[in-house]
Amino acid sequence: MAQDAAVGGGVDPNKADIAQRVEPSLLNALPHYLPLGIFPLIYLAASYGGWWLLPPLLFMSVAGPLDRALGLDGRNMDPANTPKRRLLWHNFPVWTWALLWPPTLIFGMWQILVAPSLATWEGVVLAIILTMEAQAVFVIGHELIHRPSTWESRLGEFLLASASYPQYATEHVYVHHAKVGTPHDVGSAAKGESFWRYFPKEIGSNLTNSWKIVGERLARRNLPRWHYSNPFWRYGLAVAIWFGLAYWMGGVWAIPVFTFLGLCCVFSMNISNYFQHYGLRRVRLPNGRWEKVMPRHSWSADWKFSNWMFFNMQRHADHHAVASRHYPLLQVRSADESPELPGTYADMMNIVLRPKRWFAKMDPLVDQWRKRFYPEIDDWSAYDSQISAARPDAFEAIVEIFGVAPRLAKWIERNSELLDSLQEREFTDLDLPRGFGPDPESERIARRGLARLYWTHEMDVREMKELIAELPAVDAKETAEVVRNWANDKTFQIGMHVVRGNLSSAEARTALSNVPEASISIVVSAVIADFVDRVGPSRAGWLAVVLLDDLASREAHPGAMIDILFIHDGWRPGGIEPLCRRFRETLTDLAGDSLLFSPIPRDTESLLAVPLSELAERGRIPASGAAPVLTRARCLFEYGDSEIGRRFGEARREVLAECGANESLMVRLRAATEDPAEPGVANYARMRGGLNDVERAARFLQVTNADASLDDPAPTAQAVFDAAGAGPLAQAATLWRDLEGITRLIGEEGFDTTAAGPKVRALVANACGYADFDALNSAVAETASRAAARIDTLLSRA
Repeated sequence: MAQDAAVGGGVDPNKADIAQRVEPSLLNALPHYLPLGIFPLIYLAASYGGWWLLPPLLFMSVAGPLDRALGLDGRNMDPANTPKRRLLWHNFPVWTWALLWPPTLIFGMWQILVAPSLATWEGVVLAIILTMEAQAVFVIGHELIHRPSTWESRLGEFLLASASYPQYATEHVYVHHAKVGTPHDVGSAAKGESFWRYFPKEIGSNLTNSWKIVGERLARRNLPRWHYSNPFWRYGLAVAIWFGLAYWMGGVWAIPVFTFLGLCCVFSMNISNYFQHYGLRRVRLPNGRWEKVMPRHSWSADWKFSNWMFFNMQRHADHHAVASRHYPLLQVRSADESPELPGTYADMMNIVLRPKRWFAKMDPLVDQWRKRFYPEIDDWSAYDSQISAARPDAFEAIVEIFGVAPRLAKWIERNSELLDSLQEREFTDLDLPRGFGPDPESERIARRGLARLYWTHEMDVREMKELIAELPAVDAKETAEVVRNWANDKTFQIGMHVVRGNLSSAEARTALSNVPEASISIVVSAVIADFVDRVGPSRAGWLAVVLLDDLASREAHPGAMIDILFIHDGWRPGGIEPLCRRFRETLTDLAGDSLLFSPIPRDTESLLAVPLSELAERGRIPASGAAPVLTRARCLFEYGDSEIGRRFGEARREVLAECGANESLMVRLRAATEDPAEPGVANYARMRGGLNDVERAARFLQVTNADASLDDPAPTAQAVFDAAGAGPLAQAATLWRDLEGITRLIGEEGFDTTAAGPKVRALVANACGYADFDALNSAVAETASRAAARIDTLLSRA
């Protein structure tokens, strides 16, 4: 395997015969003197202008065609038996180029900015020539900063400073090489990331990461950041020298021009950085460490002319395998060890700036690479996600979420701060680390017991309201934002406990039902407080805020709709409208960008204000399916009159007592589901005997059967069936709610669990109390069939 071939950075001896062995000599080094030919051409172009500008342009444009004409190189030196002292003839062109470039650049700048011999257009063309050749600064500078001798690395830094990028010397060696192929390295582009998205991130991180790593290295030596050994002193001085020369020659306007030309060089360098590692990832090992850097983690090429001109830069895979190797010793790696670019570097640069063409060309090759080297991994979404690059510290949690919960994965991509909630003691104290107990089963039981106790008993609505009350907010609008963020964190924590098997779907439903009740209570209270501050306490009007449907029956799930009635009495005409309008606006803010609630449209009528005297008429409005709204309606908040809630309860019971005599309502409740779906886990709501049918039957019993009448103002379907002695239907209601909770947690509405991966299906089954997905699917089909038959019997008898 390729992994064995790359151990220790060596070359598989079985592959050695693939490449021709050569010895270090002047003859073998001569092709690498070709890059020096540019210097007399630039001197002539800068001195005489005119047609003399054409030869250097042509010289720098022939790499692509000559690569095709001359073909592949295929020659290797033996790094194990070639001492570096024998590489003198190969090092000489590198040193010569490095020494010739600074005076050449200064002479060219002088001719453009000071000497009167060149016309404006000639100066522009010469600037382009200098910028094109300056791109080689990163080839030579890169080679030198990897050298152990101080004078060579310092010379490399000075060359990089001529392109205004000396910090590359630190970032490249200490960050890129250490973290290549991981989310910690911004320079390793993820699959699906375009160059235009990659480039600004790479520019910013190169500076910030180099500054950070320098500070860390100084701190380990107990030195302050501003110690004289900080390389940024050298970087700053070198850049100041180059910009000082530009200012001296051309004045203040030369500064932005010189900056722009340096940025063009950096732009070109980052193009090659981008495609050298595009889509190639090191995997996270079970022990939490990243696998070793291997040749497989870099794209390589071996075109002869480019090897001569760019000092074997194309042999990038071997460079990362053994970064200390001088360029003549870099090895040709076979396709079994390193993926090969599908063309020359010139070919790649022609398509890299066009994302659609780039993705069409490279993504299939990345997929082939993954199947070849990592056939055991079938989901790379976490490795490709931008959140991994933004939050590499949370990579293990990101992989876990992307593997089983697509909805949560989308949320952490949009709101990466959710990951911070997994570091809070409230979460870590319950999600105990592995290895603390005598065996995994004991650990699982302990985690489940702690999470269940905390989220279903200790963290009740009262406790949540006390926690929210400690969060600072100046008005109702800000309260809605603060509460929304708090609710997102808690919902995410509960969801992660489900993902990790610490909470079942039913237990999570209890916890999730507490969150909206506490959240809405606090927001409503804040609106009332603002209202009282503005107009004073009400002496004539009373108000009850009534939860409806799933929130009322405490069957909340991610994506739940906020359905509320504002029951009012005793207000003067027009007095309640401003308050209810403010309720709607604030609750709409609460539901916006919420992991727990569905968005509320601005023109919604789901938040109705109803006079208590008109409740009888409004109470028959169909809500969930065909059930009247008041079958599940619980008073959450009272204002002005503590009796308004009791009076609402009495009116509600009167309305429901009359529903049994409403023939049109009974017809709707008895109506069968139109166009039912096929039985299955994904269709738990729409199939015959599914959630919609069970809820419809429960509300039918609630308004027609005295035995099913409960004191609870918002009974669940399970409670209604238990009261009526319909055990099989109660079991069906429980299973459908469990499925609703887990599927809405891991996916959006309509998420097809049957088409999901094995990890997703296993999570759904376990959350519902089944050993595997096949067992769950069979139980769903049997339960639906049994429930449909019982519902038909129940409705026919009625």
